[in-house]
Amino acid sequence: MFKPAERIVHRADPGPWPDAEAAARSRLFSPVQVGPLTLATRTWIPAMVPWRATPDGEAGPDVIDWYARFAKGRPGAIVIEATGIRDVPSGPLLRIGDDRFVPGLAKLVEAVREASGGETKLLIQLIDFLAIKRRPDRATFLSRFLALTDRHREATGETADDAVRAALIAMPDGQLREVLGPRDWESLAQGFRERVTDVDKPHIAQLPHVLPGLFAAAAARAEAAGFDGIELHYAHAYTMASFLSARNDRQDGYGGAREDRIRLPLEVYRAVRAAVSPSLAVGCRFLAEECIPGGNKVEDAAWFGAAFARAGMDFLSLSRGGKFEDALQPKTGEAAYPYTGPSGYECMPAYISDARGPYGRNRAAARTIRTAVHDAGFATPIITAGGVHGFAQAEAMLAAGEADIVGAARQSLADPDWFLKARLGRGGEVRTCEFSNYCEGLDQKHKQVTCKLWDRQGLTPGMVGLSRDEKRRLTAPLWI
Repeated sequence: MFKPAERIVHRADPGPWPDAEAAARSRLFSPVQVGPLTLATRTWIPAMVPWRATPDGEAGPDVIDWYARFAKGRPGAIVIEATGIRDVPSGPLLRIGDDRFVPGLAKLVEAVREASGGETKLLIQLIDFLAIKRRPDRATFLSRFLALTDRHREATGETADDAVRAALIAMPDGQLREVLGPRDWESLAQGFRERVTDVDKPHIAQLPHVLPGLFAAAAARAEAAGFDGIELHYAHAYTMASFLSARNDRQDGYGGAREDRIRLPLEVYRAVRAAVSPSLAVGCRFLAEECIPGGNKVEDAAWFGAAFARAGMDFLSLSRGGKFEDALQPKTGEAAYPYTGPSGYECMPAYISDARGPYGRNRAAARTIRTAVHDAGFATPIITAGGVHGFAQAEAMLAAGEADIVGAARQSLADPDWFLKARLGRGGEVRTCEFSNYCEGLDQKHKQVTCKLWDRQGLTPGMVGLSRDEKRRLTAPLWI
């Protein structure tokens, strides 16, 4: 994982907690309109991937229990994890690319409604992602997967394929890197990864013609399952974020200038909006800053935010970083993970940090974007997350115009009841996240995500609800 040059230890400090009367008067626990939805409070649990779906992408008991546990804390809204819109194998990640996934998702919706007493609104995050492969063994890649060209023959002085490959295998890395060129070297050193700019591949060139329909069909299934809203995943390292990126130089009207880079995201939104009822909220999550060289800066995000609001989106949820372009090299046999590099650190900073610390790194950018949306004449609610772990911090963000709704992922994982505890004047009982990124380390290894603050608590052999290795409980102990 990336580590900042500065190694400053920051300790989480949630600050003072309100009594029940002060909480009732607060901004955080006041209602807010999100398009057609009324949230009871301005509290939001962003999408997190817990690796609990069945191997076929179904919403089985483990993933249902995960979301029902969050719902017991009665946040204003929960966003279900990134859920794939294509009907393709993707391991224990939720999918919605076929009607057969609807019954399981409907059970998830029902469980959240029951656990929250009908208070928590439930949205689902819809995602598309392109192919990525594991980092190959050097000899295997050069002997089997590299497509040979005249460049390779000239560099080795060989003509027969077997001789060319043998010569490449014998080359030192410094020379080999020059011979292979940037993309082939990346495929060797990091693992092959498709890009939206690979328009020489027909299926990549056709993405603008395919994705609106896929997203729309998935959204219709989400409505059939009973969700209250749709969050379009336009953030981090995935397909739609890559179309928005300043590094997208497609020449087909879907890359280059901002107006062209936003074209497909707007077309997807319009297709989804047309596919679902007016009673469903539809918005997106996108990046306040990409945090990579040549990537989008906050000025780009502010422009996009105003354009999304103008198009009619019901909410805008902001994240930052988390890109493949600066991911650290994976081990042989493992795939690159977009939260290992500097941009990934911006998305999930830890308690050992630079002088800025891990708390609220997205607040200034969020204020810029929210101001741009308001200056354009819209009051589209902005959801801001990033290191939030206390009532005072969340209330200050709302007062300063840095958010209309406050999102908290890691803190909600540490204590699913923390919003409810604060509302009841019992904030002193909140289990505060330490921002050690224990949870993120599990995610990187594709293990069921838990929190070190509770996953061994009350552990007994053979108990129901243990991880696959039976060493960790899968949901936090009940509060009351």
